[in-house]
Amino acid sequence: MLKILTHISRVLVGLLFIYSGFVKLVDPIGSQYKFEEYFSEGVLNIEFLIPYALPFSILLIVSELVLGVMLLVGYKPKLTVWSLFGLNVIFMFLTWYSYTYNKVTDCGCFGDAIKLTPKETFYKSVILMIFIIILIKGLKNINPLISDKVASLSTYVSIFLSLFVTYYVLQHLPVIDFRAYSIGTNIAEGMAYQEGSDEVPPIHDFMIETDNGDKLEDMLAKDKAMLIMLYNFEKMDKDGLPAVSKVAADAKAKGYEVYVLTASYFEDGAKAEQKEFNLPYTFGFCDETALKTAIRANPGIMTVENGTIVGKWNWTDADDVVLK
Repeated sequence: MLKILTHISRVLVGLLFIYSGFVKLVDPIGSQYKFEEYFSEGVLNIEFLIPYALPFSILLIVSELVLGVMLLVGYKPKLTVWSLFGLNVIFMFLTWYSYTYNKVTDCGCFGDAIKLTPKETFYKSVILMIFIIILIKGLKNINPLISDKVASLSTYVSIFLSLFVTYYVLQHLPVIDFRAYSIGTNIAEGMAYQEGSDEVPPIHDFMIETDNGDKLEDMLAKDKAMLIMLYNFEKMDKDGLPAVSKVAADAKAKGYEVYVLTASYFEDGAKAEQKEFNLPYTFGFCDETALKTAIRANPGIMTVENGTIVGKWNWTDADDVVLK
């Protein structure tokens, strides 16, 4: 009986960790933001770790995915199972803390692919721990799926591919976009409340607030609009400004209305920033979380046609921006 339960647990736990790692692997910046939230003063109050949030997120993501592969192929089962146990102890603490003290209402366990409440995530971790304990009890029944050589090769390939995808995504944008601002999304529809629903609309706190009011409605009505997103001036990669400035000028010449969205404070009604960044367009304030959710780049570029998102690029891909 223990042998059967071990094999069932091996498949369930392995696939769950692979899936959990994969949906975060395609968007490690999202996990970085979640770590920053956990480390913040209002949650765990360990702000000295915030600068290391991205390395922590990459380590966690790669560990989850690779350990899931190791479990399925049967590579170093003792190390694998006890590592999974240790990871899940951490998950249980974090989800218990969120559930008990109503902190971090979305743990990010499955990135933006699946949203769970703190209560759901805590009980998910408890159930997962039961399966992991079965694996600990049945360690002797976990053998290489094919051979030690294949198990070893599968593990190292999964590590290489995980790191390669992570590097690619950090240089560009998530290869799969699970967020509310994915290409093809109509922003106005995403902001609309559903009748009879108490849930917040998928797109919220999105605005283009200027000295002359919110220009969001004007932008949504444009046949062609480009949004340059600089969510934080201090953290912005200034190497990207020349490329962003050039593509914005090209867009303006082709009839696009160009808007610059930021959560940073304007020194002098945006005039100083317009000159400094060589972006003489409409500057508007927008909620930082909304901007971070909209695009994983600082600066980033988004094109919108009649309110529908048609393109998104990191500044590193400014040369690839498609203009009509």
